[in-house]
Amino acid sequence: MNLYRPLIIALTVCLGAPLSTVFAAEIERVEPPNWWTGFNEPDVRLLVYGDGVGDLRPAVDYPGVTVLDTLTTENPNYLFVRLRIAADAEPGEFDIEFNGSGDSIAYPYRLDARNPDPGHTRGFSSRDAIYLITPDRFANSDPGNDEIEGLGDIVDRNQPGARHGGDIKGIIDRLDYIAGLGFTAVWLNPVLENAMPSFSYHGYATTDFYRVDSRMGSNADLAELARAGREKGVGLIMDMIVNHSGLHHWWMDDPPMDDWVHRWDGYVETNHAKTLSVDPYAAEVDRRELYDGWFVPDMPDLNQDNPLMAEYLIQNAIWWIEYLGLAGVRMDTYPYSGGEFMAEWTRRVMEEFPDFNVVGEEWTENPLIVAYWQGGASAAPKHDGYRSWLPSVMDFPLNSVLAPALREPESFADGFIELYSMLVNDVLYPDPGALVIFGDNHDMMRIWSQLGEDYGLFELAMTYLATMRGAPQVYYGTEILTPSSGDHGVIRSDFPGGWAGDAADAVSGAGLTEEQLRAQALVRTLFNWRKTSAAIHEGDLTHFLPREGVYVYFRTLGDERVMVALNKNSDPYSLDLARFQEVLGGAQRAADIIRGETYDLTSPIELTPRAALVLEIELP
Repeated sequence: MNLYRPLIIALTVCLGAPLSTVFAAEIERVEPPNWWTGFNEPDVRLLVYGDGVGDLRPAVDYPGVTVLDTLTTENPNYLFVRLRIAADAEPGEFDIEFNGSGDSIAYPYRLDARNPDPGHTRGFSSRDAIYLITPDRFANSDPGNDEIEGLGDIVDRNQPGARHGGDIKGIIDRLDYIAGLGFTAVWLNPVLENAMPSFSYHGYATTDFYRVDSRMGSNADLAELARAGREKGVGLIMDMIVNHSGLHHWWMDDPPMDDWVHRWDGYVETNHAKTLSVDPYAAEVDRRELYDGWFVPDMPDLNQDNPLMAEYLIQNAIWWIEYLGLAGVRMDTYPYSGGEFMAEWTRRVMEEFPDFNVVGEEWTENPLIVAYWQGGASAAPKHDGYRSWLPSVMDFPLNSVLAPALREPESFADGFIELYSMLVNDVLYPDPGALVIFGDNHDMMRIWSQLGEDYGLFELAMTYLATMRGAPQVYYGTEILTPSSGDHGVIRSDFPGGWAGDAADAVSGAGLTEEQLRAQALVRTLFNWRKTSAAIHEGDLTHFLPREGVYVYFRTLGDERVMVALNKNSDPYSLDLARFQEVLGGAQRAADIIRGETYDLTSPIELTPRAALVLEIELP
């Protein structure tokens, strides 16, 4: 898709003016580059950018499309045009006539029909398991796009903080592998253009909100990934950032107005004080620093209080969701853009796509703060009257105790009791079953390393994630025991086999150790089974106080009952089942989905040391 069509018009100051008074107005960008019929919101606000475009006046002659108003700013290179799309407007192409002094130009624009398939934008849910990928580090199927003139930041796989060359085609080529592991959704770290001079591989410093970074591929490649994934039962979750852009975003050299981004007398960084969002006693000066301070010096903080910026960001999300047919959005640094804007952003998205899903990142171990942001169409307002439309949040509180609970010796306050006790906070969430749970991600040490590279503890962690309430997310390479330090470039290490000449290949298994193959088989077994279990997707959770290094819980839905027993001990453990009869209900037999063994429930069962048991209960 050709997003931008540079057009030049010669405008004269007046009819018959001498040649010396002729000036050129260039339309470099119109964003969004196209729109759709059939949205609930009938208006779309176009950002038009180019030399002198503020002097132009637009007109449209197309049935059902009207220019409602135009806005100019102190910068003559911008024009904001609001179009009204009538309910009976037909898809098609038309010209926007930009009229100047004695001349005009026709800019081609297009209305498309919305995809009628309800599954096109059906969101992920607790039925799904999510595979998180950092695209630059997953697979390089097109070395020809590794270095693009004008983008800088060359490929160097020897440097953890440099680009390594992974691309969208590399993910497409490995969709069968991802689906075969049992994952039903892929969350990509950002793939939009990051034309930053260095450290751009992570994707979180956007320099063009409508263009995929050409070192990753193209918009068409991303659309093909979404289409091919849907065909294989794998939805696409897009990582979005509305809090900030990259310092080298094209508009930073020529912003529409002074308050397009938050500006201070000198550099002011956000204080990251997460409590300020809910603290009834917080000072406004501190809140302003949280919301308006810059994340880092090369990520300008966008001003969502500016209504033109707010509309731009909302429309951008709607554009990508409809264009790609997304299964969800993971919103980066959700609270940092301010509660009122994020409520409106989410409301608009969910109004247009009622079956969609958005998960917000609020990185704090305090469940009260995380729960504050979860809402939904039917959720009640918060204690302070705040109304959130956000369906899901990342469960950082549960994540914060997962590795310690497995790693630490059992005591009154440590070990499994930490996991058990954290779940009491589910009373704070409007919908705890909608949370996204995880052992690690692109910003934290790999779970394999958190657990001291202990395979038994790894099995317990993977089983917990596959069977606990919520939608599990697993970071790429976890299935083959990828280790890491705390360095981000090492955490986001290259996926084995993603580059020609790699010594190992995770997809074929060549070069992997026996332990890696065992871990991969465990993940494949757990998550493929998980796809079949309604009790795991949406069943009730009943858990029993951990005792002597063993944690037992059940997931139940109708006649389906699943028992999970996690044994952290280094020795076998004889588990007496009498304590669990309120759920077992006299059942006598069960089958273990991990090892395929059958168990007699009329007597104690032997738990393997440092291992998990997932039993499908046969009801009498």
